Amino acid sequence: MSNHQLITCIVQRGKADEAVKAAMRAGAPAATISFARGTGIRERLGLLKIAISPEKEVIETVVPAEVADAVFDAFVEAAKLDTPGMGFIYMTPVGRALMPPEPRETR
Repeated sequence: MSNHQLITCIVQRGKADEAVKAAMRAGAPAATISFARGTGIRERLGLLKIAISPEKEVIETVVPAEVADAVFDAFVEAAKLDTPGMGFIYMTPVGRALMPPEPRETR
């Protein structure tokens, strides 16, 4: 059994870099960013009659459970996910993971 969490964060296109920097400052070792296209009621109707772009960036990171809440909160703050239409985030327990230690510097 692993003591890690997978955090998946979906943000508006162009917002991932700042969100990842904040997550890494909070303890995330690394992140994977991929591009996606979303659809839903907000994209069809727009929030306050403003069209929302369907292009999204999906950020995934696996973090130790002890820093998961801090990383999650860093994503929310940096990507303004508490604002309607800005994105979505969720955390999933990881059943098993192998995260090799960082390589040591040699002289």
